[in-house]
Amino acid sequence: MAARTSGAFALGLAIGAALLGVGLWVSGAIVAAPPPWKKNIVPAVAVYPAPAPTPLTEILASSAGKIPPPALPDPEPITVPPAEEHIAPTPIKSPYPPGFVGPIPPPPGTGDADRSIPDTSNLPHLSVPLAGLDPKKIADTFHDARGPHQHEALDLMAPKGTPVMAVAQGNVAKLFTSKDGGLTVYQFDDSRTYCFYYAHLDRYAAGLQDGTLLRPGQVLGYVGSTGNASPKAPHLHFALFKLGPEKKWWQGTAIDPALLFR
Repeated sequence: MAARTSGAFALGLAIGAALLGVGLWVSGAIVAAPPPWKKNIVPAVAVYPAPAPTPLTEILASSAGKIPPPALPDPEPITVPPAEEHIAPTPIKSPYPPGFVGPIPPPPGTGDADRSIPDTSNLPHLSVPLAGLDPKKIADTFHDARGPHQHEALDLMAPKGTPVMAVAQGNVAKLFTSKDGGLTVYQFDDSRTYCFYYAHLDRYAAGLQDGTLLRPGQVLGYVGSTGNASPKAPHLHFALFKLGPEKKWWQGTAIDPALLFR
């Protein structure tokens, strides 16, 4: 009886120990040691090749439309000035012929304070423009032909350097150099009715300028051969013309000066 009881106790104890071991193994509390033949074996690790990098163009293409563009500030308004109305300039007709430039009227001269007032109803008697010239012996070349035109002036022969004198009182309207006349002087009389023209001068008198007041007998220049005059025949080309209402110093009605010298 005692032996049967001891055997049953031992069997129950063995069964309990077995159940306890199974429970601990299932819960992971007990890990079975690997067999000796597996202790030095390293577990195999799967090795895969690294993926090729994605090109930047594909990245940009795939992200197009997904990333919103950065916000930009609103542009400032541009103010456009109104277009100016184009007005065509009014053409101005010059009162001078091509190549001529001169004051109308001439500038005021010096000595006006003691100016004498001549009779403007008629042209005053003219003084001779060259010293020692006999008015009765002046050769009248006014009507001589000069090419297709009439001369309309006097050629007073004299040695180069002979003083040329003003024939009446009046201002210098213009000092001018031309191809034909050479060094010239245009002088208005006091009434601004007539113009006296002295040409082919060798030089001007010292201090002579536009607007200078000249009196009869006052030297204004010296005989020469400038312009189209022959160097072998120096002379004074003297002309007289009546001015028009515009008072243009290069334009007027020619008058024979020889009649006035006599």
